[in-house]
Order: sequence, then structure tokens, then C-alpha cells
Amino acid sequence: MNRVFFRNAMVWDGSGANSFPADVLVEGNRIKTVARQVGQLSADGATVIDCRGRTLMPGLVEGHAHISFGGAVNDSDLGNIPPEEHVLLTMRNAKTLLDHGFTSAYSAASSKLRLDVVIRNEVDAGRLPGPRIKACSPEITVTAGLGDERKQHMYYESFGMIADGPDEIARAVRLCCREGVDNIKVNISGDDLGPKAHGGVTVMREIEVQTAVEVARDFGKKINCHARAAASVKRAVKCGIDVIYHCESADEEALDMLESVKDKIFVGPAIGIIYGTLYEGEPWGFTREMAIHIGMQRVIDDSCKVYTELRKRGVRALIGGDYGFAQSPQGTNARDLKHFVDLLGYTPSEALQCGTRVGGQVMGMGHELGQVKEGFLADLLLVNGDPLKDLSIMVPEESFHVIMKDGALYKNVAQAKAQERAA
Repeated sequence: MNRVFFRNAMVWDGSGANSFPADVLVEGNRIKTVARQVGQLSADGATVIDCRGRTLMPGLVEGHAHISFGGAVNDSDLGNIPPEEHVLLTMRNAKTLLDHGFTSAYSAASSKLRLDVVIRNEVDAGRLPGPRIKACSPEITVTAGLGDERKQHMYYESFGMIADGPDEIARAVRLCCREGVDNIKVNISGDDLGPKAHGGVTVMREIEVQTAVEVARDFGKKINCHARAAASVKRAVKCGIDVIYHCESADEEALDMLESVKDKIFVGPAIGIIYGTLYEGEPWGFTREMAIHIGMQRVIDDSCKVYTELRKRGVRALIGGDYGFAQSPQGTNARDLKHFVDLLGYTPSEALQCGTRVGGQVMGMGHELGQVKEGFLADLLLVNGDPLKDLSIMVPEESFHVIMKDGALYKNVAQAKAQERAA
């Protein structure tokens, strides 16, 4: 059995407790021992990694992943990539996530039906590098909803699957389940970045949402939604959605409803795309004036208020900010950690928990993923520095001295340097 010994690490275990010095032994794909008495644990037969006080922490979990999004400027671009090139792009994005410390990814929608599925399968088989993936359907939407890129004179589907009425919704969900997805995505509200219904419009009827949930449940799948308007958030809670993204317009009634099911649901502010559009979008045509005009400042301000309240009420939040657009590129996903602190009022430890322990829970693996804990899966990062003091170090891939996924050393800087010297 493969054994890896992390010696003299400063462990942040994902529980919210303070970091502590420890030796950590991995056997196979599990954490065997976390020894708080440094120097007392035997490393016989193990690959030894001298941590020298670096931070050892759980691998990150992207809670709003769009692995098939590859730098699009607008929604229309998402559906314009030919399938052959799109597979390659998605493959590269999966590697990029792992390179940047994301050992797991909970997908919030794929651009084409089987993109997430095929990359998940190849990663699981060990033929491609990438995080463990919970594959999602495309965004199931209704006429005029987010994802409906059609025009009257140009009738085609883009990144969304358009289904109107409960029968079409049921068929769309069944089709996605047949093709092997792990979770379903429905767009209950519009979006201010889209060309059709804006974020304040609830476009999907209750019977349509309820049908999607019922069919997903029949197949044993989780279901996620895009919900900006307060009415759409309430509809999502009432119908039993598992993961509700955005929520920034939630009113007091919606907040109470979210709190009432806080042990069953997850929320995700997806603040990265909003921040990128407002402050960094000019090279792609989003001047600050335009971004403010389409509501990006309002979304940030409302998100700050809503997520401060949700945090106080104990509602679990996920990092992941719609990364994969030009103004929020793949590989910068960990910027969400600092956004949670600077914009939404979380402490560094709370933000990191959203990206580790809570991420393990949304993956359906909270009993074995997202913490440095004996018996848990060995998804581990050895970080140059202390992220609790500076969350920005979690963004560049150079910050990671070691990346371990499922007990396998994907990256080991010391070993790579030794091999270079030997060569």
C-alpha cells in the first residue's frame, strides 16, 4: 500500500479550529493518522515530505463549477464552440482546476449535455488529470429565460436546454439523467447579464420547478438552480431545490425560508463574475459605467447584505463565482475566498470552510471529504504560507508545494526539483 508521510506541517483541518503543528500519515487514499506530537510518528516505508511548517489543508472544492466554460465574453459564445473543440477545452479546464488546488468540483451546469459526464468518466478512470467531478446537466430553461439565445428568425439552442411546461421539463430532466449526469440545473429567474429576462423576473412556473425536482429525485439526483429574484428563491425553497445560486434579492420572507431548511440546502453567491464585470471587464466591453447600468454594483451591494444575514443564520454557502468567462477566467476560482471576506463579511477561516468542509458536503461526501481528519480521503494541499493571514496566496498555482488527490501525489515540488538535479 502506498504511504506518504507529511512531516512537521502546520495543519488547518477544515473544521474551523485553529491551525496546529502535526505529522500526517496517508495510507492508500485515506488519511491514516494525524499526530499532534511532531516527531513521534513512524515513517517506515513511506514517501517523506518535509513540510517545514508549511500549511497542510484539505483540497479545495469548486462549488459552482462550469468546467466547460472557456473564456466566453457573453452567453451566446458558450454554445458556439464545435463539440470536438469543446471536449478538448473542457479537458484543459479540468487540469487547470487541479493545478490550482481544486481537488473536487461540483458542477453548476455544462455547456453541452455530455461534456461534464465524459470528462468525469475519464478523470475517474485515471486517463485525464482533473478534480473529482459531480457532473451537471446543461441549464434547463424556458422560453425567454436565461439560456434561451434564440431569435424569431434564428431558431437554435445554445448552452441552455429549452423546455416549456411540465411535460417538456420532465423529458429534459429524464434525458439528462439517462446520459449520466450527477445533478440537474434549472434557471428559475432571468439574469441581468443575459439578453432576455432580467434578474428580477421569475421565468419558471412553480409546476415546472416542482416537476424538475420530482423527476430528479426519482433518479436519485441533486438539483441546482439559478435564482436571483426574491420570488425565484422562495419558489426554489418551496419546491425542494438542493443548491440555490445567487439569491442576492432575497427578502425577509425568503431569508426565513432559507433558514428553515438550512440543514438541507446550500447557497452560492457566485460573486466572482459580478466583481470581474464591474471592476475588470473593460477589455471585453464592460466599461464601469455599463456594468453599473446593468446592475452589477447593486448585485454586489445586495449580496453583501443578504450573505451577511445568511452567514449569521447558519446557511451553508459555497465558493465558486461563475468562473469561465473572459472577466472571470478558469484558474482564478480561489479569488472567491477573498471575495467572501472583503465583500460578504466572512472571516478567512469561514471562507476556507466554505471551500473545503462545506464543499465536501455538497459533493455528498461530507463524511469523508473536505477535512484533514483520520479516515477521510487524502485530498490535501501543502501551501507556501498561511492562507488564514493572506487568502490571496490560494490563487497562483506556484503557492502549492504539494497537491494530493485521492492519496496520489499530483504535484510535489521537492520531488520534481530532485529529479531535475539528478538529470
